[in-house]
Amino acid sequence: MKARKLIALSMTAAMVLGLSGGAAYAEEASAVSIDFEDGLYGFVGNDKTINSAAADATLSLVDYNGSTALEVASDASVKYVAIQADALLGDQISQLSTVQMTVGITNPGGTFYSASGCIYAFLGEDLSKDYADWSIYLENGNPKTISYTVDPEDGLTFTEGSYIVVSLEVDTGKDYKGDDAATLYIDDITFLDADGNVLTADTTAEYVSAASEDRSNLFAVSNAVEFEGFATSGDGWSQDGFDMPQEIIDALVPGSVVEITYSSENGDIWIVMPDAEAGWMRVAQGDYDGSGSDDAYYNGSANIAQITYEQIAAVCGDDVSTWGARMQCEASGTWEVYSIKVGTASNAIVAQDAVEFEGFATSGDGWSQDGFDMPQEIIDALVPGSVVEITYTSENGEIWIVMPDAEAGWMRVGVGDWDGSGSDSGVYDGSTCYITYEQIAAVCGDDVSTWGARMQCEASGAWEVYSVKVGTAAEMKAVKGAVNFEGFATSGDGWSQDGFEMPQEIIDALVPGAVVTITYTSENGDIWIVMPDAEAGWMRVGVGNLDGSGSLSGVYNGSTCQITYEQLAEICGDDVSTWGARMQCEASGAWEVYSITVGTAG
Repeated sequence: MKARKLIALSMTAAMVLGLSGGAAYAEEASAVSIDFEDGLYGFVGNDKTINSAAADATLSLVDYNGSTALEVASDASVKYVAIQADALLGDQISQLSTVQMTVGITNPGGTFYSASGCIYAFLGEDLSKDYADWSIYLENGNPKTISYTVDPEDGLTFTEGSYIVVSLEVDTGKDYKGDDAATLYIDDITFLDADGNVLTADTTAEYVSAASEDRSNLFAVSNAVEFEGFATSGDGWSQDGFDMPQEIIDALVPGSVVEITYSSENGDIWIVMPDAEAGWMRVAQGDYDGSGSDDAYYNGSANIAQITYEQIAAVCGDDVSTWGARMQCEASGTWEVYSIKVGTASNAIVAQDAVEFEGFATSGDGWSQDGFDMPQEIIDALVPGSVVEITYTSENGEIWIVMPDAEAGWMRVGVGDWDGSGSDSGVYDGSTCYITYEQIAAVCGDDVSTWGARMQCEASGAWEVYSVKVGTAAEMKAVKGAVNFEGFATSGDGWSQDGFEMPQEIIDALVPGAVVTITYTSENGDIWIVMPDAEAGWMRVGVGNLDGSGSLSGVYNGSTCQITYEQLAEICGDDVSTWGARMQCEASGAWEVYSITVGTAG
């Protein structure tokens, strides 16, 4: 099963699928690569690359089924845990063919319920995603040996950067029976080469988060330039960095943003420009030093921070030539920076109420084109204010829409201008590109009936498109100074509500210009905030209007929803003290909320 396009399992399908799609039960090995008996498990971590809204689980080693196993426990029914395969195997990573392990589950109260999930593998230089399903339906089949094997016909291999994610995605006890969440156990991980030989793992390896997929609260960054070689670390209050290459200096212009992928003990990270003519300066996320610096924009996982040109210029001046040659990083606790890039910042575009271009999955070499005739529902969706969403990978990061039969002539528009056509760039984040109706109309004309019947894709290097959708364009705001609603994690069935009393810091953050960001999953995609005790009366606002209440829609991308202060105030009034003490969530189908933050829109 090719999973470079990730196909989400529906609850129903997951209940009837067995081990399939490229997986096969491997013969029992004479030894295992990892049995956890040495007490080491620093090579595993929570993963958000597949679902940015996934809740973190507690990872620990426990006695299970007569041996030491990794326990993955949380109140959420969905769990994702990553295994740093490349660090475990080092130079042997290219020999890896099959990953085999034992998985088991326990349920609260002792009643057995079935569960299922996947083994995901991230392969090749582009970390293309492949997967194999697993399931445990019978108590006498728990625990169970599962495996994933690379399909040689896909032309992909494990390489530097490759990692494994093991998921539990359907928890029958919690999802359908109203019980508490199951706990997942993993043991006896075995790495095998193509001949079935066991590969030795270095269990002292450390997990490095690949959570760059968590783009919540961040700007979309286009035309990014990588700060080559920027990887360093330090203890609290220590600084380290590098002289800026010319391409980074050239990229630091108004409207640009510095994006830092990092980890830190306290979640904070700062840029330090030690040699600026205006004097030594520090700016970014966190104000532990009392400098009064503006907060950076950062994601919900607190491992990607974005600092705008304007924030740096506020303390260093508008002339980049006076900023000094060196860029450093610092934090108040132990920290590590994995990469820095500089690109053009824009609010992320999302396609809401999107219509799927059924069957649009194709690929090509550089400068080759391929596509399909547009079905009527896609033509009907291409109206002013709409946007085409393309999920893709490409050798150069670019992707273009080509309308070969337009009356105005053959045209190309999208991400990248390698052909010198001067085409406008779409907004993109490396895996998804958004091209607006207005950008297409600028070259094809406003009358969609003249655009021709066929839509194709192209890039200057090898490319693959996994899906195309058309929906209403909306902006997902970048948010800074986000305050976390501590402990807001809950779930419910359709039309049920649950929530918590608002702490004072959340009440204080609810000011004009504020944005409430909800990370969640739901059966129907909708999620609402409910303020049950507002003086203006019980109210509901958010994503979806299945109840016919006429409530305003928030902006959403399938896993994150943003609801503005102004939308809440429209129904509850401008005085937050009249909104009541309690904030709840609700949806028309089964739902789960993982976190809520309140911050200021950029």
